[in-house]
Amino acid sequence: MDWATLGPQLWQAAGETLYMVAITLVAGGFFGLVIGLGLYLTRPGNLLANRVVFAILNVIINLLRPIPFIIFIALLGPVTKVVTGRIIGIEAFTFVMSVMASMAFARLVEQNLVGLDPGVVEAARAMGASPWRIVRTVLVPEALAPLILGYTFLFVAVLDMSAIGGYMGAGGLGDFAIVHGYQQYDWGVTFAVVVIIVVVVQLVQLLGNGLARRALRR
Repeated sequence: MDWATLGPQLWQAAGETLYMVAITLVAGGFFGLVIGLGLYLTRPGNLLANRVVFAILNVIINLLRPIPFIIFIALLGPVTKVVTGRIIGIEAFTFVMSVMASMAFARLVEQNLVGLDPGVVEAARAMGASPWRIVRTVLVPEALAPLILGYTFLFVAVLDMSAIGGYMGAGGLGDFAIVHGYQQYDWGVTFAVVVIIVVVVQLVQLLGNGLARRALRR
């Protein structure tokens, strides 16, 4: 690997990946949390039970989440065009990743909330707490540790999705590894990208595990 030539391009690619992943985690984490809470709260017999809303949210997630991401990019093309004004580039690709991340995290949020002890929620309801107060003071704090671990898993999934950014002209480490490594038979480039990704994932996993342990001790 010619570091003098490819070194600056490698760090530029790393910056592109960081940009895409950071925005996707913020947007996907926020909307995924909102949708996941909506799924949990509107389930039959729950705090804000609403069969219609629950069915709509559930069907949307069930339809979109299993679609392979490369196909999802093409499927969402018309929507991406309306929202970002284009169907290629880093902004367009980040939008698609954010939508997919929202669907994935919403299901993780719902599953973690469903696993909570119903007695805790019932006790709060018996004390006259409003649904939104229960969400703030009971549901989210009780599920905080698994939610942190779920968010850590989301980070790894988003980083994985970002690897195919080159298909939409978004660049990133995946595109760099393919163009300058695989296509040029320069395995040193591919190895360097793999090392960066593995190190980042391990650091984030350690951080997520540490935060989850702290949340459990509260």
